[in-house]
Amino acid sequence: MEMQWPLILFTLFMAWSAGVFGTGAVLALAGTGRRVQMPALITSVVLLVVGGIAVFFHLEHWDRIFNGFGNPTSGITQELVAIVVMAVFMVLYFVYLRKPEGTVPKWLAVCALVISVVLVVVMSHSYNMAARPAWDSPLLWLAYLGNAALFGPLTVILLGQCCKSGEATDGDGDRAASVLGLSAVVGALANTAFSLLWGVAAMASASSFTEVGLYWDPTHPNQPIANPAEAANILSGDASLLFWVGVVIVGCVVPLVCAFAGRRKSASATGLAAVGLVCAIVGAVCLRMVFYSAGASVFMFF
Repeated sequence: MEMQWPLILFTLFMAWSAGVFGTGAVLALAGTGRRVQMPALITSVVLLVVGGIAVFFHLEHWDRIFNGFGNPTSGITQELVAIVVMAVFMVLYFVYLRKPEGTVPKWLAVCALVISVVLVVVMSHSYNMAARPAWDSPLLWLAYLGNAALFGPLTVILLGQCCKSGEATDGDGDRAASVLGLSAVVGALANTAFSLLWGVAAMASASSFTEVGLYWDPTHPNQPIANPAEAANILSGDASLLFWVGVVIVGCVVPLVCAFAGRRKSASATGLAAVGLVCAIVGAVCLRMVFYSAGASVFMFF
């Protein structure tokens, strides 16, 4: 299947926004990182808006898309509901941060963390289609959640640099750095494990196709029959280089090394977080490119 770049950017920025918002919630639950909460919230809002704008470039008929919102089972309706709910919690988050004490209550932090996870799951669930076996797996949810879990801590570590001097007076900065460092390691591990699991699942989806022999399609007289097994073979087929180098090495191994190194060398944590975040973004884009390249349809194998 051809690359759908608006949707690639949409899922990328949605996962990024959810990751940053969820990381802020983790800091709130840990009772630390007060000064970085507002920059993290603003960043997550901007990422959410950018992702929302990107998806509209995929719609050829904007006027017709509103008809789909009347169907609660459609993926775009569920995504819209999740985005609106997340925006509501972002507003509540902002209200509490603007109060004199500037702290987020535990219940709101839990709600923020839950909606961050729900948004990514709902977004990725929209692509589960029986007609495209490589897409039809809940492991895709986990792969995108792994992206979010990695994007969030690395981004907030970088945002924390502008608040470092203020937090150093009360020790809050050191506690926040410890929580973020651990979160980055956990996120990098989750991103690596879930990306590999999805790759294996996509490879296994080739067994969902049935050979029907050769045929001639009058609507595509010059197009050869597709090879569904080759389309799904992302581990050693045409998309294998993109998967192993782009997704695994650049998008998983490098951020994982940066996360562990940042925990051991706090003085280099910022630079390592920047390298890890850039590589994580590149890997996430490559994952989505592999996702589309493996999306062969069972309908006539085209």
